[in-house]
Amino acid sequence: MMTEPAAPQKTSARLRVYIGAAAGVGKTYRMLQDAHMLVRQGEDVVIGLIETHGRAETEALVKDLEIIPLKEIAYKSVKLREMDIDAIRARRPKTVIVDELAHTNVPGSRNRKRYEDVLELLDAGINVMTAVNIQHLETLNDAVSRSAGTSIRETIPDSFLRRADEIVNVDVPIDELRTRLKAGKIYPPEKVEQALANFFRKGNLTMLRELALRTTAEQVGVAASEYRQQQGLEQAPLPEKVMVALSSRPGTIRLLRTGARIAGRLATNWYAVYAETDESKRRHGDEESKTRLEEYKRMARELGAHVVTVKGKNTADALINFAKKENISHVVFGQSARTRFEILFRGSILNRFLAEMRDTTVQVVPMSRDKGPGHRVQGAEHRAQKT
Repeated sequence: MMTEPAAPQKTSARLRVYIGAAAGVGKTYRMLQDAHMLVRQGEDVVIGLIETHGRAETEALVKDLEIIPLKEIAYKSVKLREMDIDAIRARRPKTVIVDELAHTNVPGSRNRKRYEDVLELLDAGINVMTAVNIQHLETLNDAVSRSAGTSIRETIPDSFLRRADEIVNVDVPIDELRTRLKAGKIYPPEKVEQALANFFRKGNLTMLRELALRTTAEQVGVAASEYRQQQGLEQAPLPEKVMVALSSRPGTIRLLRTGARIAGRLATNWYAVYAETDESKRRHGDEESKTRLEEYKRMARELGAHVVTVKGKNTADALINFAKKENISHVVFGQSARTRFEILFRGSILNRFLAEMRDTTVQVVPMSRDKGPGHRVQGAEHRAQKT
């Protein structure tokens, strides 16, 4: 077992960790989308290391970002490539993307583990965006190994996750994840059947999703407690509260169910919040959208939510103002399929929220194409679009 090091001292550099239940949920894709938004906002972002696994959608997001060449390291008569920390430090970007956080470096590298490379970059004052699956967290190693029937060799210490300034839990429904696997979008075809029978069993994936959610919530709670202690503030902060960003878009039913589950696990209140803006009136002013919205509000009340309508100049400001006012600790956003053009030029509510609400746990849920009113009764559900 790995001996957990003492928690590192925080620097001015920021660490954002994208966490998920398994390979294929969309962590790298989401991270690259956010990187493009930062570039659009004028931030200097480079790729230190990325693994696209041959996925066309992910590769398309890599093309327009600057990539720092990998460093060759000789090992047993062969040359292997690792992230070049010195080149990144010499380039000194504002933010660097470092994928596959739990990776063990080639013998002969300066650091044994990639997470140690990340800590070095943070100490150098460089922000880092990174991604990891929940099974690689050291304290969960035994439980995951027993459930999955496989050995998880590469892990990161829990203290690293506590160093994070922002944690984004990227989620995807189990059935869609297994569909992606069958379609060859996660592993090569020859590995699909074995994965379905072992790691990608429904029971195992259900456990991993719950662990990812619970761990994210716990880390935010620990960070808040440590901050209050450092500032000499009283403990016992206000109870945690959950907010779902409500909309009239098809698929919102999934967000409501997710919010209800989180609130149930935390035994806390939750809100379904609809932001009414001039833009929302233009985009969702037709009768079909209005009918869907009223149905979602009714369903939210049935699931125990306080349904609230807030008004503002734009959706992001309206939701942020409400979250601050109500001391919201957990937020559920929907992620629909959007083109890169839409993301770059219309902006990202999620990025705004992460920038303003840094102590808030954020869960991103892919939007499905449900059938609107009556959908809950019929029980039918289309598969979610790709994250």
